[in-house]
Amino acid sequence: MFAPAALACSAGMFGLVGTMPAYAETASPASVPLSEYGELPGVESASLSQSGNRIALVSTIAGERSLAVIEPGKGLLMKVNVADMKVRSLEWIGDDRLLLISSQTEKLGYGFTTDKAEFSVARVIPLSQSAKGGLIFGAQSDLVDSIIGNYGIRQIDGRWYGFFGGIQLMRSSTRTGYTLDHARPHLFRVDLETLAVRPVAGAAPPGFDHEWLIDAQGNVAAIFEMNLETGAWRLRSPQAGALASGVNKLGRIGLIGLGYNGASVLLSERTDEGVEWYEVPLSGGDMKPFLRDVGVLELYFDDSSGHLIGYLENGPNPRPVFRDPALANVVAKVRKAFPQDDMDMQDWTNDLGRIIVRTSGPQDSGTWYAVDMANLRAEPIAYERININPDQVGPMQVFAYTASDGVEMDGILTLPPGREAKNLPAVVLPHGGPHAHDINGFDWWAQAYASRGYAVFQPNFRGSTNRDEAFTRAGFGEWGGKMQTDKSDGLQALVNKGIVDPQRVCIVGASYGGYAALAGVTLQQGLYRCAVAVAPVSDIADMFREDVRASGQLNTTRASLLSQLGAKERWNAVSPLRAADKASAPIMLIHGVDDTVVPYAHSTRMAKALKDAGKPHELVTLKGEDHWLSRSETRRTMLEAAVRFVEEQNPAS
Repeated sequence: MFAPAALACSAGMFGLVGTMPAYAETASPASVPLSEYGELPGVESASLSQSGNRIALVSTIAGERSLAVIEPGKGLLMKVNVADMKVRSLEWIGDDRLLLISSQTEKLGYGFTTDKAEFSVARVIPLSQSAKGGLIFGAQSDLVDSIIGNYGIRQIDGRWYGFFGGIQLMRSSTRTGYTLDHARPHLFRVDLETLAVRPVAGAAPPGFDHEWLIDAQGNVAAIFEMNLETGAWRLRSPQAGALASGVNKLGRIGLIGLGYNGASVLLSERTDEGVEWYEVPLSGGDMKPFLRDVGVLELYFDDSSGHLIGYLENGPNPRPVFRDPALANVVAKVRKAFPQDDMDMQDWTNDLGRIIVRTSGPQDSGTWYAVDMANLRAEPIAYERININPDQVGPMQVFAYTASDGVEMDGILTLPPGREAKNLPAVVLPHGGPHAHDINGFDWWAQAYASRGYAVFQPNFRGSTNRDEAFTRAGFGEWGGKMQTDKSDGLQALVNKGIVDPQRVCIVGASYGGYAALAGVTLQQGLYRCAVAVAPVSDIADMFREDVRASGQLNTTRASLLSQLGAKERWNAVSPLRAADKASAPIMLIHGVDDTVVPYAHSTRMAKALKDAGKPHELVTLKGEDHWLSRSETRRTMLEAAVRFVEEQNPAS
C-alpha cells in the first residue's frame, strides 16, 4: 500500500513544482502576511485528460494566474493568463482540448425580474495553436454567447461533442438582427473541434422548465419538465414515453443523473418531510426509493457516459460502494492512503488508474497529488499556499458540545499556532448557507485569524448538513432562534473548558453567516465585542421579497422559502435591520456591489439604520466583487479590513 507521507516528494515528474518547498523552521505565524491567506489559492482546480497523461490546472505560476497544462516527462506544455477571470469549472475534451467555464456579472435592463445576473461562458481551448478554439455559441448571431447548463461531453464515432443549454434569439421586427424572445433554454449539440452548433431539443413552454440527460451515445435519454407555478412535473423518455409524474409544491425535485449502466434515471425530491432519492427505469416501471436508508457523502459518475458508478457511504469511516468491486478497491486504497478529514478525489480516469487528490488539514494548507494506481505512487504537483509553513498552520479539531436544549452537535476549533489553549481571545465564525457545514480542514479565513492569536470556532449549528436529514431540517424556521443560540452555546462550552476568555470574543461571518454575525450583537446582547458581516442578509422579509421577485413571483418559490424560513409573523422579531438600535457592539459591514445572491442594499440599509440609531459601524464596499469573493484583490481587501476591525475592537494581546 502506498503512503504519500512516506514518499520522496519531488514533483520533478510533472515539472510544475521542482521540489518540495524549503520551509523556515522557526517562522512565526504572525510573520505570514494576511495576503497569503486572502489570495486565491495557488491552485484552484485541476483536471485529468482522457488518457490520464496530462493535467490541466488553474494555478498561480510566478505571480501570474494561469491555465497550465503539464505532462510527465515533458513538463509545462501550455500556459495561458486568465487574470481575474471567474473560473467555475475545467474539464478535458480528450487529450488535446480543454473546456473552461467562467462566469461574469451583467446588469439587466427593463423588463427583467432582477437587476443583475451571473452568466456562464464556456470556452474551448486547444493545446495546438493551429486547432480551432473559442466561445461556445460565440459565432452564432441567433444565440446568446452564454450557456445555461452543461449536459456533458461525449465521444461519438471518434469525434467530441458537448451538450449545452442556450438561449435562442428571434429575428427582430426589422429583420436586421436578433432580439430576445424568452430566456428558456434550448438544448444544443456543439462539435468541439469546429464549434458548429446543432439543435437537439426545444425549450420548455412558457411557465415550465426542462432538464435533460444525455446517454453515452449522445442521445437524449430523459426529459424532466416542471410547471414552475404549481410544481406539477413529469419525466419522459423519447423511446419509452411517459415514465413518472407528480406534484412538488416546493418546486424542489429534479434530475441527479443516469443510474448504473445508464438503465435508469435518478431523481432527488425535497418535501416538507425531508429529502428522498428515487430511481425510475428508462424502459418503464415503478418509481422506487433509491438508497433510502443510506447516508451518502458523494456520488461517483463516469464522465464519458454519465452513468452512476458508485457512492461514498457516510459514517465514522466512510465506505466506498461500487458496482465494480475493482473500482471500490481502488477508492478504498486511496482513502486509506489519504486519511485526512478534508480529502477529495477531484478527478480520475475512467478506470481510476490515475486520480487527482486534494488534501488539507493539520500542517497542510492545501496540497494536490497525482496518484498513479498502477505503480501505487502519489506525487504532490502543487501547493495552495506555499508560503505558509506547516508549523504556521493553526491546529484544528472537531469540538463536540451539547446545545442548551440537549441537542448534540459540534464545530471546528482552530487554535493559534504555538499558544496554549487557555483563556484565548476568540472569533466565532459561522458558515453560510445556512444548509452547509464546515469540515476539519484548512480554512483560509479561520487560519488568518488564528495566525493573529485568536481561537476560531466554526459551529455546525442545527440546520447544517454534517449530520442526518432531521438535523438539517431542525434549522427550518430557526433563523435568529435556535440556530443562533446554538452558536453561543458552543462558545459557552469553550468557555467552560477554559479555552476561551468570554470577555474577548467577536463574531464574524458571510452570507447567512453575516446574518448570524449581525444577530449576535442585535438580537443577542453582551456576548460579543464586535461583529463583522460580509454580504449579510440584514432582513428576512426583504430577502423573501427579493427572491420571489427574481423568480417571477412563482408560488413554488414562495412555498420553498416559507418551508425553510418559517412563519412570516416572526420575521420582524429576528431582523437585525429592525433591531439596529439595540446593537451592543461595533459592526463592520463588507459587501460586493456585484452580489447577485444577497443584494448590496442589505448592507447599505443596515448601515443607514445603524447611523440613524447612533451606533458605531463601518461599511466597506467591494467594487467589482460578487457574493463568492471570486477575485484576489477584493478578497485581500475584505480580509485585511475584517482582521483590522477585530484587532481594534478585541486585541489578541
